[in-house]
Amino acid sequence: MDVLTAINSRASAARLTEPGPSAEQLEIILGAGVRAPDHGRIAPWRFVVLAGQDRNILAKAMVARIKRTQPNLATEEVEREGFKVQRAPTIIVVAAKTGTPGKIPDVERILAVGAAVQNMWLAIHALGLGAMWKTGEPAYDGAVKTALGLEPTDHIVAFLYVGTIAAPGTPRETRFEGAVVRP
Repeated sequence: MDVLTAINSRASAARLTEPGPSAEQLEIILGAGVRAPDHGRIAPWRFVVLAGQDRNILAKAMVARIKRTQPNLATEEVEREGFKVQRAPTIIVVAAKTGTPGKIPDVERILAVGAAVQNMWLAIHALGLGAMWKTGEPAYDGAVKTALGLEPTDHIVAFLYVGTIAAPGTPRETRFEGAVVRP
């Protein structure tokens, strides 16, 4: 699949199922991520791959966060938070290493990691797999980051849910209204 076809046909999957990416496919996906533009070549990306039972690491951290931040929440809502990891057989947590001194500002590190996610997304699509890009409150929680082996100062840019497409999404329309600014 050429890159323009991948860009124009890519869409978030409505639903994902087994199987997730193979070890070889994960190597391709992560390899695409590390080839993103990176000012200063500091490689600010961090990848945490959670498949199978390892997804429970994230589920437990998400449940602990919601219990801590919303102690009066109904049990069903708390349980629903933990079930989110079941959206896909594989979750790639993509984070930006920030908060370290250097010439490259944190915003540029985060943008480089966003570019890495886009490269990974296009690789996932080219491999015939599907993905969903999620974040939400757990992405900004220091305890969740720590549970995943990240530093609290790191920025989670994506919970990239990856698997076989069970229900496809719809590609975005090409619309330029408001996007093109003329002086």
